[in-house]
Amino acid sequence: MATGVKCPKCGLMQLPGPTCKSCRTPLGASSAAFSAERKPPVERKTPGNDPSPQAGQAHRMSFHGTGGSLFGIHIVNLFLTVVTLGLYYFWGKAKVRSYLLSQTELEGDRFAYHGTGKELLFGSLKAVLLVGLPLMVLNLVMGILVTSPIIEAIVKFLSSVLILAFLPVAIVGARRYRLSRTSWRGVRFSFRGGVREFVTLFLWGSLLSTVTLGLYYPIFDARRHGFLVSHSYLGNQPFSFDGRGKDLFGRYLLTLLLTLPTLGLCWVWFAARKQRYYWDHTAFGPARFHSTVTGGRLLGFSLGNMLLLIVTLGLGWPWVAARGIRFTFRYLTLEGSLDLASIQQEAQDASATGEGLANLLDAGFDLGI
Repeated sequence: MATGVKCPKCGLMQLPGPTCKSCRTPLGASSAAFSAERKPPVERKTPGNDPSPQAGQAHRMSFHGTGGSLFGIHIVNLFLTVVTLGLYYFWGKAKVRSYLLSQTELEGDRFAYHGTGKELLFGSLKAVLLVGLPLMVLNLVMGILVTSPIIEAIVKFLSSVLILAFLPVAIVGARRYRLSRTSWRGVRFSFRGGVREFVTLFLWGSLLSTVTLGLYYPIFDARRHGFLVSHSYLGNQPFSFDGRGKDLFGRYLLTLLLTLPTLGLCWVWFAARKQRYYWDHTAFGPARFHSTVTGGRLLGFSLGNMLLLIVTLGLGWPWVAARGIRFTFRYLTLEGSLDLASIQQEAQDASATGEGLANLLDAGFDLGI
């Protein structure tokens, strides 16, 4: 608190100031004391106490689409598909994907889809020629020529093995195509995992899961998921996954034991637990995903979708799709800094054949990483 000063000329006591209020005599040192006292302190910044604006920041994705808008697209697609005897189906699928991604936003920028109906059509035709036609011929020959039950069983087994072998090829091909046709901030996503490596992982995992009566499944599923995530890129920056299936094994075993007593409802809670675990062990650079979804919320969401589809006789699918994206984003954040300046374009070419094969074998996947 400021104290009074005495003027050296007139002897008047007064508050500190540059000059005496009575005789205007300069007060000298008292002026400097007054200025120093009134001047606010300057905060000095030192390295380490000026955090990055994004340090500790939670980034959220948002979806701006509506079920009504998607319903309009869906109805037009259905009409044109019927009129063209199914040919427009591929263009309709590309249009739906384009709408969904264009309505998805992160950090003020929306995603974009660059695939075309023509690519999807030719990819499906190639898949039918490579896989569908041989399987069709094999089943036809078996029905005409095979009379022995043993030979018929062998042929059916070989057909199943063939389908199982092509299934991982379809999964990799579909992911490679869809990511290559998706972009954010003008930068394309890509998938760079090797087909042979994933086929080996998939076949061994399927075999061990069968031999162990399903007990190996959590480990196999985590390895499969980790392969798909860790070989996915945005530009030149990879995603990473450090989860381990054995961390879920205890919960998986408990869920198996509770299946009958809970009439299978316990699997909803396991699905929510697995979602949280997989997201929490997925990262993009220094930023890590975090999910807070719970079994109760997932159950309520699933029952709501089921009721909506039943009441609308399936016409409520657009609202179900929009609700699904919003539900995922509501409980999902990306926590940590995003070094956007370091992300450089490294687009990878990809064929739509894998996409067509995935459709043929019903091996689709979601774009969420």
